[in-house]
Amino acid sequence: MNTGARLSAAVIAVSMAAAGAQIPRTPDGRPDLQGIWTNATLTPIERPSDFAGKPTATDAESRAFEKQDADFFNLYIEAGFEMARIDGVKRTSLVIDPANGKIPQLTTSPPQISNSFDSAEDRPLGERCLLGFGSPAGPPMMPVLENGNYQIVQTPDYMMILVEMVHDVRIIRMNGKHEPPNVRLWMGDSIGHWEGATLVVDTTNFTDKTRFRGASPGLHVTERFSRTDAETFLYKVTIDDPATFSRQWTMEYPFRATAGPVFEYACHEGNYVMTDILGGARKEDAASKKK
Repeated sequence: MNTGARLSAAVIAVSMAAAGAQIPRTPDGRPDLQGIWTNATLTPIERPSDFAGKPTATDAESRAFEKQDADFFNLYIEAGFEMARIDGVKRTSLVIDPANGKIPQLTTSPPQISNSFDSAEDRPLGERCLLGFGSPAGPPMMPVLENGNYQIVQTPDYMMILVEMVHDVRIIRMNGKHEPPNVRLWMGDSIGHWEGATLVVDTTNFTDKTRFRGASPGLHVTERFSRTDAETFLYKVTIDDPATFSRQWTMEYPFRATAGPVFEYACHEGNYVMTDILGGARKEDAASKKK
């Protein structure tokens, strides 16, 4: 190895050591994931056609993209102000596998969303304030349009993730075993373990109610939480459901430390939407009978 190569290797080694020294650790030596985090980003799930064939964007390209509809984003939603930056460059899609940045083809027709207005129980879970819309709690824990803060509490035996939207709470049991197949949970059954400095969470046992992007109850989600520095952890999640998708697919994006707080999400406080929706449907029913 020549002198330049040895110098480069030494610089990389020192940089990695410095980064590792910045990562907070728990008393048992694990990377400490506790705190308040946000995954807000303007990077879309799938790669836009403007970035076809380009997994990353230059700073100039990303600034142009981020300026699109900036007034709308700043006034009406909380999706952050920039595209996700990983390894120093902006990502053009959350999907990293397949390489085209697209969600794989569905193997079946997507489930039909209920359009019944006969009962509150017929309406979507988000509309009923039972789970956040867009899968913020997940898994996978997706960036959504608002209230994208998370609080993590970590012990050797459990990880707790409080999600700002609807105050969903995920409990990850460390080094446990999955519940029997007949036990089904809206957010699945999450079992965690450490692979070196990475927290790996395996989730199965979903119900047929949440159906992430049309997924079946056989959905299998694998999440990886890797603390990269004092202010960031990298979230990498693989979706596996042969009954729904033609192949596995993976997303990756950062969670960044934020001062918080995790705001109260009083979903039903002053919420007249449900009664208005059902009341409007009853008026339509009455009007149709008169005809």
